[in-house]
Amino acid sequence: MASLNYYHYDFKAMGSPCSIQLYASNSKTGKQVARIAMDDVYRLEARYSRYRADSFLSEINRTAAQGGHITVDDETAGLLDYAATCYQQSDGLFDITSGILRRVWDFKSGIIPTHEAIQSVLEMIGWHQLSWQRPILTFTVPGMEIDFGGVVKEYAVDRAASLCWNAGIRHGIINLGGDIKIIGPHNDGSPWRIAIRHPRQPGGIVTTLLLYSGALASSGDYERCIILNGVRYGHVLNPKTGWPVSYMAAVSVIGEFCVVAGSASTIGLLKEEQGSDWLNELGLPHLWMNVYGEVGGSLGIG
Repeated sequence: MASLNYYHYDFKAMGSPCSIQLYASNSKTGKQVARIAMDDVYRLEARYSRYRADSFLSEINRTAAQGGHITVDDETAGLLDYAATCYQQSDGLFDITSGILRRVWDFKSGIIPTHEAIQSVLEMIGWHQLSWQRPILTFTVPGMEIDFGGVVKEYAVDRAASLCWNAGIRHGIINLGGDIKIIGPHNDGSPWRIAIRHPRQPGGIVTTLLLYSGALASSGDYERCIILNGVRYGHVLNPKTGWPVSYMAAVSVIGEFCVVAGSASTIGLLKEEQGSDWLNELGLPHLWMNVYGEVGGSLGIG
């Protein structure tokens, strides 16, 4: 059997630092496979970015603004089907129509929006206000929007890992801004060491996981926030109230697929005090820390 060499590729996509680590027989093969994976991540970013006027997501949202309907392709339909499942399983807390709340929450401004401003946006939020009859998506309320932010990066991780596997890579790891999928353990059979960051201590670590397979995703209130009069307002917003979550500081979930781990960690955060019970019922390995510094979950702390 040919000996394998370790290769590490860093790149930026979806607003995050990303990396692909893999073992290949030579640098040419490693580069070719990494390029295939990166190109697919860039493809998904171009297709579903809300920052690009030429993305398909922007086309969907131009239709939404008028209260119209649009026919979508199979890949987008798959994402919408998954979003519908998450909405149902989270009792309406995981809602891809809630991104519109950023119109009133500007985390760079340091200003808390008024109740009236939040209320005016809430009327345009709610997956139940859409009509999704594959392949036709209909917006019954003009001015609505959808945002695949909670799904597409994790979906891209799973696809990148799958593309590497299909290209013959058996040892490697995909990391898109902390959303991770393991292609296979190190070449010597040892696990990948993955640190779970501390939501309150910059550079701090809650624990280090040793993973041979599967995927890991984390959600937290530490990425963007406003601190006013000693109160922290994080960027994870409850679509029913329009206000930030205030109980869980961070949730990490391990699953077979990154897209499942990602939605589960977000729902765990949105469930507030019920998050721990919900995660336990879900049955996936997980770790959480609340705003009081208490830690729990089904992963050992070390």
